[in-house]
Order: sequence, then structure tokens, then C-alpha cells
Amino acid sequence: AYSGYEFKLIRPLDFVVLSDHAENLGIADFIRRSDPLILNNEVGKRWHDLNKAGRGYEAFLEWLRGLPEDQINEPKMMATIWPRVVENADKYYEPGVFTTFTAFEWTSQPGGNNLHRIVIFRDDGSRTGQVLPFSQFDSPDPEDLWAYMAAYEEKTGGRVISPPHNGNFSNGLMFDTKTLDGKPLTAAYAEMRMRFEPIIEVTQIKGDGEAHPLLSPTDEFADYENMDKANLPGLAAKTPDMLPGEYGRSGLKRGLELERQIGANPYKFGLAAATDAHNALPSTREENFFGKAHIIEPSKKRADYVMVEAPDPELNMMNADSAASGLTAVWARENTRESILDAMVRKEVYATTGT
Repeated sequence: AYSGYEFKLIRPLDFVVLSDHAENLGIADFIRRSDPLILNNEVGKRWHDLNKAGRGYEAFLEWLRGLPEDQINEPKMMATIWPRVVENADKYYEPGVFTTFTAFEWTSQPGGNNLHRIVIFRDDGSRTGQVLPFSQFDSPDPEDLWAYMAAYEEKTGGRVISPPHNGNFSNGLMFDTKTLDGKPLTAAYAEMRMRFEPIIEVTQIKGDGEAHPLLSPTDEFADYENMDKANLPGLAAKTPDMLPGEYGRSGLKRGLELERQIGANPYKFGLAAATDAHNALPSTREENFFGKAHIIEPSKKRADYVMVEAPDPELNMMNADSAASGLTAVWARENTRESILDAMVRKEVYATTGT
């Protein structure tokens, strides 16, 4: 681990999805190596120097609060790093033993509202190497992401899905009754969404996204690991009317209502889970939880760490509120990319919060 501890999972993973943010993809690696692409960029140089001076969190907050603007605006970064992402996924893939997926995270955040998706490819580098990731700098609208994915499939003959991620920070937008630009949902929208989003991430480090006490008042477990103060950077506080558009259980109900209205269900999804760890340690056990990032690995002061600092301290995302979860279980015939992703498409999955 970053802090010097040796770390090993009690039970090994069968498959893994490593999905770095498409926005300024690989920036940490460029900074670590003091790459000329960073040093010759005004903003990149400032973030590089902050990191090297031990003030990396300041650089992170500047990056986060500057979204959706591309403050670095250096296309060569993604063109340089994506081939390495593809190469690593293929290098460590052992069909039948351990499956590694090529993936990235699309980090759409209109107004600070989390619409993130994890884009997972079924294919090897002969296909995934033909494209570059789609980022929120290209568009914050999920319909544009699906258009990118459809174009990828048409171009390569491959297959790709994009499970939603952390709906509990979307301030009501993840399972909305209208499109991002305010238009009524249609059957075509529902069919496109279900083609590419057959599953959703329902629990992870940044809170549980299945249920909420105000939505399920008779469920004694609905208060499990709620993180419901605000949207992701803490720009806008949460209000009760937002909740039905954020949680998986209410999303399923809303999908049934929409199906009666428009003839198709945009929210008929299976449930998956992930760690969302940014420290390369997929720790999901409560008694051996290494946290979201290296700055909050086990220490005496870890409970007091702020994961994301908001303009209003009352809306800070605290490490003490984070959850040791989660994992996706897949019912697949064999441990291969094809079999696992096909099972996800069939929704033959479940989400869990431990080993």
C-alpha cells in the first residue's frame, strides 16, 4: 500500500474493471514522471508542482471544481496513455483464470450533479485500440455517450456497456422522468438506455444507492451507508424531492410507471457494485478497509479526513461516512470477457458489500 503496509485480499477476485477518468486520462502518471507534456502546459505545471510539494489535494480540488472545463486541454495526453491502458488490460487477461476488462469512466457532472458511467468493453485491443475514450469534455449528455458507443460497435463489431455510477450524488438526475435537456422520455430513449445500461452500480465507497429511509420508511435496512448531503463537489444541497431520481429501488418503480406511459422501460436494470477506490486496493471488508484514496489509508486520524471539501463545510464528504464496498457477482459459464459481459447484459448479476 501507499502507506507501506503489505496488502493481500483474503479471497482473490475473479475479474476486475479498472476505469480511470476519461477527463485528463493518466494525469497522475504524467505528473509522477514529470512528463514534458505536463511541464510544458501552464496548468499542468502548476498541478505538477503542487503534487511534488505535497499539496496534491489542492490540485485535485482545483481540477474537480473547474469541471466541465478542460483546464489542461492537451489531446496528446489521452492519445499517449490510452494505448497503455489497452495494452495492460490485455497483458493481464488470463481466460478461465482472471479476467481484466478495458474500461474508462465518463465523468459527466452538469452543475455538480453526478451522471458518471463506467464504460466497459467486451473486446481486446484489436477493437478497443481503434477509439479513444469519450469524456465530459466531449459532452455531458448520456445520449451522446450512447451515440459514441453505438458508433464504436458499428465500426469494430465489438460490444460495450456503461453502467451508471453513484446515482446518490446526481441530485435527482440519474433516474429522471425527462432527458438532460428537459425533453420527455420516449420509447427510443428507453431502448437505447437499456441497450447500453442493463445494470447499475448500486453500492460503493461513496454511499449506498439502493434505498433511502425517506423512500422506504418500513425497511429497517434502508439507512445503510447513506451519503445524502449534496451532489458530488458539494455545490448544491440535497432536497427530499430529488431522492426518487437517485436510488435503484425507486428507479425500478419509476421505470414501471414510465413503461405504462411511453411503452418501454428505461430503468429495467440489474444490480452491480464496485469499490470506486482510487488507491488500487479493492478492499471491501469492514475490518480491513483501506479507504478511497491513499491519503485515507489506515491511520489514527483517518475518520477526520475530508474526502471532498465543499464550499459549505456542512456539505463536506467525510471519510468517516464512506462504506467498505462493494463487489459485483456474475453468473457466467466461464471466466472470460465474453461470458462475463454477456451475463451482465442478461442482468444475471447481484451486488454485495463484502467478500
